[in-house]
Amino acid sequence: MNYGYFDDKRKEYVITRPDTPLSWSNYLGSTTYGAIITNNAGGYSFYKSAAQGRFMRYRTNTIPMDQPGRYIYVHDCESKDFWSTSWQPVGKPLDKFKSECRHGSAYTIIESEYAEILTNTRYFVPLGSEYEYWQVKVSNKSNRKRKIRLFTYVEFASHWVLSQDIINLQYTQYVLKMDVVNNIISAGTNVNLPHIPEEFENDRQSRYSFIGVAGATPTRFDTDRKAFLGTYRSYHNPVVVENGQCTGSCKAGDNGCGTIQIDIELEAGETKEFVVVLGVGKADTVGIKAIKEASDINAVNKKFDDLVNFWHSRLEGMHVKSPDALFDSMFNMWNPYNSMMTFTWSRAASLIYAGERDGLGYRDTVQDILGVIHLVPEEARQRLELMITGQVSTGGAMPVVKQFGHYPGQMPKTEETEYRSDDCMWLFNTIPAYVKETGDINFYRKTLPFADQGEATVLGHLRRAIEFNLERSGAHGLPCGLVADWNDCLVLGHKGETVFVALQLRYALKEYAEICELLGEAAEKKWALEKLAILDENIEKHAWDGRWYLRAYREDGLKFGTDGDEEGSLWLNPQSWAVLSGHANADRSIKVMDIVKERLATDYGTMICDPPYKKADLNVIKATLFNPGSKENGAIFCHTQGWVVLAETLIGNGNRAFEYYKAYLPASCNNKAEIREIEPYVYSQSTHSKYHDRYGASRLPWLTGAATWAYFAASQGILGIKPDYNGMVIDPCIPEGWGEFSVVRRFRGKKLNITVKNPDKKQKGVKQLMVNGEKLGNNFIPVEKLNAENQIEVTL
Repeated sequence: MNYGYFDDKRKEYVITRPDTPLSWSNYLGSTTYGAIITNNAGGYSFYKSAAQGRFMRYRTNTIPMDQPGRYIYVHDCESKDFWSTSWQPVGKPLDKFKSECRHGSAYTIIESEYAEILTNTRYFVPLGSEYEYWQVKVSNKSNRKRKIRLFTYVEFASHWVLSQDIINLQYTQYVLKMDVVNNIISAGTNVNLPHIPEEFENDRQSRYSFIGVAGATPTRFDTDRKAFLGTYRSYHNPVVVENGQCTGSCKAGDNGCGTIQIDIELEAGETKEFVVVLGVGKADTVGIKAIKEASDINAVNKKFDDLVNFWHSRLEGMHVKSPDALFDSMFNMWNPYNSMMTFTWSRAASLIYAGERDGLGYRDTVQDILGVIHLVPEEARQRLELMITGQVSTGGAMPVVKQFGHYPGQMPKTEETEYRSDDCMWLFNTIPAYVKETGDINFYRKTLPFADQGEATVLGHLRRAIEFNLERSGAHGLPCGLVADWNDCLVLGHKGETVFVALQLRYALKEYAEICELLGEAAEKKWALEKLAILDENIEKHAWDGRWYLRAYREDGLKFGTDGDEEGSLWLNPQSWAVLSGHANADRSIKVMDIVKERLATDYGTMICDPPYKKADLNVIKATLFNPGSKENGAIFCHTQGWVVLAETLIGNGNRAFEYYKAYLPASCNNKAEIREIEPYVYSQSTHSKYHDRYGASRLPWLTGAATWAYFAASQGILGIKPDYNGMVIDPCIPEGWGEFSVVRRFRGKKLNITVKNPDKKQKGVKQLMVNGEKLGNNFIPVEKLNAENQIEVTL
């Protein structure tokens, strides 16, 4: 079933049916003023943190779903009928209510028509602003004069800290103070306390938000939720909208709302326009200024154009034209945009992540940077430095770095019981990727503090990361799993050992040796290679099981992921990372990836393990908490899919790599959205596998490492565009049916126009490389060969 389509020209996803299986959302704003909006105008806004700055109330996992939100109700003064400009919350019959939602880069447009009244509402946060616009056009499509009344609705939180607002009602139901100031609704919390903006995490202070209208004159107001909705009513039938007039309520305590009544008369064919402004700050200062700025509709339109141009320029780091339209739609817009949102919000703000993860999870964020380095290299460097300073002097990491409350060199030392074994291993993927993208080799020499005490060069931070796992190795000479080893459901502790992180450590030692050679650090390179040789021997002796790689050892020596196990006999990550790390030679790489194909591959991606767990030791394998075929218990965990694609491209199997890539590509489900259910334009954390009765249904969209690794696998694995320290490597691995593709790539301030031709139906292997008319001897382009703009021709 189809609910929409990709509009590649406008870089939008267009939802043509509002009754989507789940709410399909988008992001607005920035890390200062953030917002989430759905195709039915549900969602919430927040200041800096969805957990500590949630000034707009939203209820997750409720029925009806996706409520409340940013609503505009319409009351027909003649017929007394009423509806909402988005299909929900009123929910008029779809044979009479026409709706289209356009999600774009940091904006959403909802257009609807009912009873011959057409409305178009454009939601966006102007660049650098701490408020949002709802730019509304109302048109009379009938042949007679119409008189209508419109009512805004937003539900203000009684307290900005989410847990206080939703749970601690004996306190928060007494601290809200609503008011109307110069026709602007003010929502204040703890108004008798001082405002302390420099102490964001101090919740014992006053805070204010507001809502007002520019371009129309408010008639009446309501600021009391109960007065607006009515007793025993809901958002679909507010008593004020039904009656067609606000009551003038002004609330102190309990629950507030922002309802502004606007009376409009429209001649036949006439259109009128106004702008709703919702933001943070005091109504009598910030609010008045914001409303005044929004009164100039040309200025509002320019702010929208500036926003679109800003985002489109950020997303133009790489553009592909291939034989596969869905691949192009995702690669050119939605995958990088998804990666940017994940980079921006980590796992802190979505319709699923409701504030329980506040800040930047260490291992997630370090990987998230990988997906945006070529798009926003300077921002990536800043975030990368922040995360490097989240490493503690032991070489491990803080589990979470709060960007609004992080003080390097002064943070409490992380307890040994809180360490994850994989945290700092991801630095070896991301730091070299940044240096190769930018050419900033001196970054390795930059001195940065540890979170708790002391400092080191970036190279020194990398060494401490390696030493951390070497110092915490078990009986078989493999790294211990600690609290978790990427898989939060695998708790191996300080004696159980992880094969996955052992392979990550191998990758880290290999990268470290290469970096040291680049920097002329011969002694450091020698040290790394000596440690690598010892680790290789331990992996071969204790992790290779004869047919595939084990997953882990319990502290008593019991193996996980061995042939013959009744549950979880084969795990995905050790097989893909054996190839990525280089431990598996060419023959073994083919062997283990063939077993992955045989045992783990499905129509929607490769499963994390097989068979799922039902009876395992819950003290170690917490996957048994989940139904078989879901999440870490045998699901298609989408984060891992990029690694499988990359492994197949290293082997040279372009057909299979692309088959796997398309299997979990969100757009592949655009015409079967009733199966996948979530948005077909963004990645998800996991998809239920064949062991689940909802096979193919995906869960937890947007904020996932799957976005980063999908983009990385597509760009560097399939398309083969690989930055290197001194230039660019072109090494595609594509389906043999691809006769040609082209890529436009930004690289160190230069433009690369790359055309790859495949006349002999090869999957991998560059036969000829021409750069600006010059034939080069291999598939490497030295940076000194590049001009401001370049024509690069590749023949496979």
